[in-house]
Amino acid sequence: MPRPGLRLAALCALAGTLALAACTEREEAEKAPVGEDGIALARKPVDALPGWTDDGVAEALPALRRSCDALLNKPDTQAVGPDGIAGTVKAWRAPCAALAGVDAGDHAGVRRVLREHFAAYAVRGREGRKGTFTGYYSATLDAAREKRGPYEHPIYREPDDLITARLGRFRADLNGERIVGRVKDGALVPYFDRAAIKNGALAGRDLAFLYADDPIDVFFLHIQGSGVARLPNGERQRVGYAASNGHDFTGIGSYLLENDMIPPSQGSMQGIRTWLKAHPAKAERVMNENARFIFFQPLDGPGPIGSQGVPLTDGRSLAVDPDRLPLGAPVWVATKQPTANAPLRRLMVAQDTGKAIQGTVRGDIYFGTGDDALAKAGRMKRQGRLWLLLPKTLEQTRVAQSG
Repeated sequence: MPRPGLRLAALCALAGTLALAACTEREEAEKAPVGEDGIALARKPVDALPGWTDDGVAEALPALRRSCDALLNKPDTQAVGPDGIAGTVKAWRAPCAALAGVDAGDHAGVRRVLREHFAAYAVRGREGRKGTFTGYYSATLDAAREKRGPYEHPIYREPDDLITARLGRFRADLNGERIVGRVKDGALVPYFDRAAIKNGALAGRDLAFLYADDPIDVFFLHIQGSGVARLPNGERQRVGYAASNGHDFTGIGSYLLENDMIPPSQGSMQGIRTWLKAHPAKAERVMNENARFIFFQPLDGPGPIGSQGVPLTDGRSLAVDPDRLPLGAPVWVATKQPTANAPLRRLMVAQDTGKAIQGTVRGDIYFGTGDDALAKAGRMKRQGRLWLLLPKTLEQTRVAQSG
C-alpha cells in the first residue's frame, strides 16, 4: 500500500495526463493530505524548483555519490527511509549509476540526471509547508593528548558501562524509541548528566583521549558533535560523535534569554560564546543547564562523518529528522542566506541528524570548518521550504500497487 504522504501523486497519476497536469499546477503542499506519519508530499517538476538554473548543482556530486555508495551497499529489498518512504534500495540503483557517470563540475549533466531519474515532491508537515533551517559546523579547538599545563579539560571516549536499549525489541509499538543508561544494583538507571560528569563521575577511568585548553570550546564541540583539535606539535586530530548520555538537549541560548541574561540581539552562537567567556564564574552552571553530554572518537580520513555513515560536504549536507525524511536522499532547499537577505536555494543531501532537529520541514545545514563556517552557522536561523527528490520508478511502482 502507498504511504499516506504519496496519496496525491498516486491519485493524479491514476486520473490521467490532464489530472496530473492540474495536480502539478496545484502542487502547493496544502493540497496534499498529511498522513499519520506527519508528512505530505505533492509532486512538482524538477526543473521548476526555485533556483534550478542558478545553483551549481555539480558541487553536490561528492555528497550524492557518497550517499549512493552507502545506500547501494545494502540488499535490494531493504527499505529506504521511515516506513519505506523512499522505496527500497533497488529503486536507487539506476539513478545512482547515472550520477556516477557525470563528470566533476558538469552542472548540465547533473541537471539532466535529476530530470530523467528523479521526481520532486514538496514537503509539508502538520506545522505547514514552511519550517526552520539552522546551521552547524565542525568546531575547532586547541588540545593535547596528555593533561598538562593549560590542557586540562577532557574529551571523553564512550564509556563501556553506557547501555543503549532499543525499545522496539521489547514492544512493537515502541519501534524507533530508545533509552540510554547504566546498570546500578541490577536495574537500568539514567546515565550521568553533564553536571555529574563535570564533577568527576567518570574520573579515574582513563576515558579521555584529548585535553582542551578551554571548557567553552569543549562545550561547543558537544553542541556541534564533531570538530578538529589543533595539537601543540602542529598536527590536527579530527574527532567525531560516538554516543551521548541520553539526556535531552537544552539550548542554553533559550535559558539565557528567558532569564534576561542576554538581549535577543545576542542570542546567536557568537553572542552566547561571548557571554560565557565574559562570565566565567557563572559559565559552568549555565552550561550544565544542558544535561546532554557527548562522547567522541578520534577519526582519520575525510570528515566529519554524518549519521548516514558518510563524510559530510560543506554547504551540501543537511541534517534532518530521520523519523520524517530518508537519509541519503537528495533534497532541494529554498531559504535565505544566514548573513544577508539573499536567497539560498540549492541541491543538498540528507546525510545527518541531530537531537534538536525534529519536524518534517526542518533542516540543519553543514557549513564546514573554520571561522567563515562558524560565522554562517552561528547566524543561520531562517524560514524556508524543502522538496524531496525520489526515483521516478518509485512512483510508478507505488501507483501500480495502488491499482
